[in-house]
Amino acid sequence: MAKPKIVLAYSGGLDTTVAVPWLQEKYDADIITLTIDLGMVELEPIRQRALSIGATEALTVDGRDTLVNEFLFPSLQAGTIYEEQYPLATALGRPLIARYLVEAAKQHDAYAIAHGCTGKGNDQVRLEVGIAALGPEIDVIAPIRDWGMSRDDEIEYGQARDLPINANRSRFSTDENLWGRSVEAGELEDPWLEPPEDAYAWTSPVTATPDEPAYVEIHFEQGIPTAVDGESMGGVDLVNHLNTLSGTHGIGRIDHVENRLVGIKSREIYECPAATLLHAAHTSLEAMTLTKDQARIKARISQEYADVVYNGLWFTAHRADLNAYIQSTQRYVTGDVRVRLHKGTCVVVGRQAPKALYNYGLATYDRADEFDHSSAEGFIKIYGLSVKTENQVQSD
Repeated sequence: MAKPKIVLAYSGGLDTTVAVPWLQEKYDADIITLTIDLGMVELEPIRQRALSIGATEALTVDGRDTLVNEFLFPSLQAGTIYEEQYPLATALGRPLIARYLVEAAKQHDAYAIAHGCTGKGNDQVRLEVGIAALGPEIDVIAPIRDWGMSRDDEIEYGQARDLPINANRSRFSTDENLWGRSVEAGELEDPWLEPPEDAYAWTSPVTATPDEPAYVEIHFEQGIPTAVDGESMGGVDLVNHLNTLSGTHGIGRIDHVENRLVGIKSREIYECPAATLLHAAHTSLEAMTLTKDQARIKARISQEYADVVYNGLWFTAHRADLNAYIQSTQRYVTGDVRVRLHKGTCVVVGRQAPKALYNYGLATYDRADEFDHSSAEGFIKIYGLSVKTENQVQSD
C-alpha cells in the first residue's frame, strides 16, 4: 500500500533538513520537497541535498519572473511600504510560495503541506492563510512550531541520523528574495545597539561608498519600470542591476522596529537597494501625473494595501479591489526619472512624462507666464467666504 504524501517547503537549512526524517517517522509518509528560487537560490545543490536525506522527490521552481511581474511590480505601483519603512520583500514572496506549494500538493496527490516557520513569526500566517485560500482541503503541518526542539536538539537529531548539516551557529536569521534581505536575532534584538556591519551583505557602508555620485535614469510604462539608462530590461535583470548599483552606494539599509501581526514588536534589519530606489522614482513620477485628489486617496490605499500584504491577505477580494483602483491610477504614470545615488542616499533630480499635469506655462514666474492673475481675487473671495461668515457670526 502506498504511503501518504507530504509536500515540504524546503530551503536546505537546518530546520527543513531535520524536518524530512521527522515527518517520515512521525507520519509514516513519503516526503516531497519543493524548493523555490525567488532570486537568491541555487536550486540544483538543494535538490540533491533533499534527495540525499530521504526525500522521495525533490521539486524545484524558478519563480523569479512570476515574483517580479505578479507581486513586486504591482506592489511598486501601489506604493506599498509597511509602516513607512519596509518595502515588504519577504511578505510579497510568501503568497507565491503558498501558491506553488498548493499546486505541487495537488499535482502529486499529497494530503498535507509542511513548512519551516516558527510559532511567533508572520510567515506562518502568510503561508497557512494562502494555503487555506487555494487548497482548503489540504492539511498543514508546522514541524518547527510543533516539535518543541531547540537548535541544539535539532543538531543532535540530525547528527544521530547522519544528516549533512552545518552545526555552526549563525548569529542572525536571514531571508532573501529579489526585493530585499531581512536580518534578525542575535544582538539585533536589542533595539539600542547599532547593527554590526556584518549584519549587512547587499549594501556597502557609507565610508566604503564611492566619493563621486552616480546618476541613473529609469523609464516607467504605466507605473512599471522597463528600462535603465536607455536600455530595456526584463524585470528580473532590472531589479538585479539596481540592487547591485544602489547597494554599491549604500542605499537601502533599513533599521525598523515593526509591529508584527502576532502582536509583538520586532527589531528588523532590511536591505532593499532596488526597492528603495524604485519606490522613490515611482513616487516622483506619480507627482507629475496624478491629480491632487488621486495622489491623496492613493496614499491612503497604499497604506491599506501594505497592511493587507504584510498580514498575509493576498488572496482576498479586498486586495483585488484595492489593486483595481491602483491599476486605474497608473494609466498615465509613464515617463523618465533621473536619480542621484551618493553616500547612502537616492535623490530624484529630474523627471519628465508625456502626460504630465505639470504645466510650465502655468507654473513659471517669468515672461512665459500664462496664469490668469486677474482670476485670483474672485477665487479668494469665494474660497474664503465660509471662513469670513464663520468669524462674523460666531466670533467670541
